Amino acid sequence: MSRPRVLLADDHRIVVEGLRSLLAEEFNLVSVVEDGRAMIDAAKKLQPDIIVADIAMPRLNGIDAFIQLRKDMPRMKAVFLTMHQEIAYARRALEAGASGFVLKHAAPSELILAIRTALSGNVYITPSLTGEILHAMRTGPNASDQPATQLTSRQREILQLLAEGRSAKEIATSLEISARTVEFHKYHMMEVLGLRNNAALIMFAVKHGLVSA
Repeated sequence: MSRPRVLLADDHRIVVEGLRSLLAEEFNLVSVVEDGRAMIDAAKKLQPDIIVADIAMPRLNGIDAFIQLRKDMPRMKAVFLTMHQEIAYARRALEAGASGFVLKHAAPSELILAIRTALSGNVYITPSLTGEILHAMRTGPNASDQPATQLTSRQREILQLLAEGRSAKEIATSLEISARTVEFHKYHMMEVLGLRNNAALIMFAVKHGLVSA
């Protein structure tokens, strides 16, 4: 019987090396990528059984990458392995269709359990957050708790690239849109979020996990 095929998406090399040896005993690690766009491309090309992904990654965060991927591959499964303990991240991941949410400081066995659970068609949530996450899911999204949800997927994409230091022209080239469209989205985001300048916009992106600090 063939082993389940796993795609790993994480830009922290020390973490990746540890996960390689952890996953090798039970799974077939088909590839390792370091950003959200590469995750989308690799998943489409390699057709893994499941993705293990970080949330904060360069170019495109893991959750928004998964949302884009599921448009073409609606059955794709993902377990998010992250340092972010905030309930908002877990809720966003689960609402995006994730099959698991595990904290990076959890025991290695927990990640293996999460992957097994996801492959069996169920959802795994790290036990220390289960109660809060289920309560948050039942009560529904609250824009004041999740201001990033006020932005569209495209706006979050542009905001992440801005926070990574890309110019409007570079973003336009990367996303195959015009620089004017990038500027339009930037000023619209400022208006929606009540922010006054680029610096405040970038601080918002870091605070809400759209880009690594």
